[in-house]
Amino acid sequence: MERIRNFCIIAHIDHGKSTLADRLLEKTHTLNQREMQAQVLDDMDLEREKGITIKSHAIQMEYVAHDGNRYTLNLIDTPGHVDFSYEVSRAIASCEGALLVVDATQGIQAQTISNLYLALDHDLEIIPVLNKIDMESAMVDEVKDQVVDLLGCKHEEILCASGKTGEGVDDILEAIISRIPAPKGDENAPLQALIFDSVFNPFRGIIAYFRIFNGKIHKGELVKFFNTGSEYDADEIGVLKLKLSPRDEIAAGDVGYICSGIKSSKDVKVGDTITSVATPCTEAIAGFEDVKPMVFAGVYPVEADQYEDLRASLEKLQLNDASLTFEPESSLALGFGFRCGFLGLLHMEIIQERLYREFDMDVITTVPNVSYRITTTAGDTVEVHNPSGLPEITKIAKIEEPYILAQIITKADFLGNVLKLCIDKRGVMRNQTYITTDRVEVNFEMPLSEIVFDFYDKLKSISKGYASFDYHRTGYEQSKLAKLDILLNGEPVDALSSLIYADHAYDFGRKMCEKLKELIPRQQFDIAIQAAIGSKIIARETVKAVRKDVTAKCYGGDISRKRKLLEKQKAGKKRMRQIGQVQVPQSAFLAVLKMD
Repeated sequence: MERIRNFCIIAHIDHGKSTLADRLLEKTHTLNQREMQAQVLDDMDLEREKGITIKSHAIQMEYVAHDGNRYTLNLIDTPGHVDFSYEVSRAIASCEGALLVVDATQGIQAQTISNLYLALDHDLEIIPVLNKIDMESAMVDEVKDQVVDLLGCKHEEILCASGKTGEGVDDILEAIISRIPAPKGDENAPLQALIFDSVFNPFRGIIAYFRIFNGKIHKGELVKFFNTGSEYDADEIGVLKLKLSPRDEIAAGDVGYICSGIKSSKDVKVGDTITSVATPCTEAIAGFEDVKPMVFAGVYPVEADQYEDLRASLEKLQLNDASLTFEPESSLALGFGFRCGFLGLLHMEIIQERLYREFDMDVITTVPNVSYRITTTAGDTVEVHNPSGLPEITKIAKIEEPYILAQIITKADFLGNVLKLCIDKRGVMRNQTYITTDRVEVNFEMPLSEIVFDFYDKLKSISKGYASFDYHRTGYEQSKLAKLDILLNGEPVDALSSLIYADHAYDFGRKMCEKLKELIPRQQFDIAIQAAIGSKIIARETVKAVRKDVTAKCYGGDISRKRKLLEKQKAGKKRMRQIGQVQVPQSAFLAVLKMD
């Protein structure tokens, strides 16, 4: 066990974690030249296209150190985007140390700080690494000062490296061995292994990835999942190289995988403990906290008969991404579907894309919203995820909405624009500190519903991509909210209704009606699009009917001949409107999400 090191790489998005991981794999000869490609651990198509890490990836390396000993290094590469911070928390729970990678051209950013705090909470040994030092715009000394201020370490403890050229990678490997402690644990104690990830394989069932804290696991042994109580044979165990590499035994301190032909996704929960049936452990490992979804949206199949397929697809996806939560719901406009909880808008977009690519599921997603807490006049408290679940207005004593503490780090030049954006989004400034002469950190308390839509995009555009953003939940606060309904020909469309801050409702309703007028195709009859709060209509647009020129054949003669034909047409249009159905195209739902 003294020869094992478990570590993860944490950093802000785009600071070069995956590229640095490539160099570590090359230096330890884990992959040959033929297997090597850029960002080799990002094996999902989506990760390659978007250039981001979505999943944590574990891989084992063998390294002969300068002291002549051979060490086993288990590396977990983590995502950098704030929406995937749950992946980072799982990686941190199964490691003893972390490489904190900071881009020398950009300095410390918001996600660097929040990931660092996450690692410090778990008492991980932190090795600071300055990446991209080969670039002309690298500010090595300035960024070193920032890291010293943040960590309180010495200047010489900060390693300089370049993921692109491979400079300084040897120093990082030596630092991992000298600074990160070996895993603690007792090989002879009852088996305790923590599941930190799982994946569904159509041929072999569910494959669980685990880290052993105590004891050993043997091939063919009968094992038990602690929380669910289900028992399985360990058909195959092994370690994670680039592909799965079988072993006969894995002992404490190591990271591995188990295939046991599990078919039901309910039997494997991330954060559960695996133990032996013969000599079970007495208690489960204190894993990670349950994830709290930030954003909720309805996901519905395009074809109503695909409901069960969608459920199966979501269950398989949940194995691979434990931060996804879902429960069944139904809607008048869209039929049966699921209410899904996501960690953010990017997470939602990724899940939608993965459903389409991996399971061939075409889905309709409703307007995303957050969960509200309603106190009724009877004194009961209910959580409402969907505006259609709101009690009658006369029975509501108060509505509370979730608030967050947003941490934004930006260049001083853009500070004015950033403050204006936050104040427009109902933010209240808590403090402002200058990290260096031209970098400033501001903390705002603001409603989560305001940042759900387009806050991140706007922040990036007003700061020319420089500002970085991170947030965490602080609780609920009372708010002045109104339920905005969209009516088509007097019928409410529940998929488009939203809970909105009362002072913004009029503008939002008007914009929504204008947008829908462009998107809803013209019918044989007039379509009235209205925005309403309760029984009060606050905005209206009309999609005019497609009309045939019925008077074309009347030339000359008495006016009453034309009038008769127009009256006949009018009566037909009226009858048609009574039985006509208005279909809202999927593009209309999506356009409302992107509405500025």
